[in-house]
Amino acid sequence: MNTMSDGRRAATQEPIVYVVDDDPSLRDALSSLLRSVGMEVATFASAPQLLAQPFANAPSCIVLDIRMPEVSGLDFQALLARSGNHIPVIFMTGHGDIPMSVRAMKAGAVDFLTKPFRDQDLLDAVTAAIERDRQRRGNDRQLLDLRRRFESLTAREKEVMALVVAGLMNKQIAGELDLSEITVKIHRGRMMKKMETRTLADLVRAASDLGMSGRG
Repeated sequence: MNTMSDGRRAATQEPIVYVVDDDPSLRDALSSLLRSVGMEVATFASAPQLLAQPFANAPSCIVLDIRMPEVSGLDFQALLARSGNHIPVIFMTGHGDIPMSVRAMKAGAVDFLTKPFRDQDLLDAVTAAIERDRQRRGNDRQLLDLRRRFESLTAREKEVMALVVAGLMNKQIAGELDLSEITVKIHRGRMMKKMETRTLADLVRAASDLGMSGRG
């Protein structure tokens, strides 16, 4: 059963840990442990139960057994990847599942804990995973804002930006685009303002983050 209301899960900005295990006593134990250090927790008996609910828009991680009913841990991990969800996954495993866990790590899991594990091992793994997700979300927001700024450019300003990033001087850009140099300066100034970049180095970094290279 989910231990947090759907509305609260969707709206919270506090970090949240999703615990998925078919053993109710283990779910309760993990939930109590995580709550004892002030973490928000939602528990589920299976991966489909979790997938049926909206994920909170907050730094998160998933703790689950690699051997699960209905959908295995590895299959669940693959489902997340296909849906574009990059929430960090921590697997709990038995000793015989270590080769499977290595496969999971190669597929993107951030950690795996071999049962029985110490409480502190779980807390450390969760703390690291939450911080990793926090940083990813911050980077995603920055990239989204950067793309918004780039899309605010006119087609001509995008052309000028590509040529500036390629290393051309204003006079060379004017020749490339059959414009006057003063017109290029105007386009360049507007482009830099919209991109919120003050220096050429800032613009080059922004172009790199956008995946631009050379003249395109």
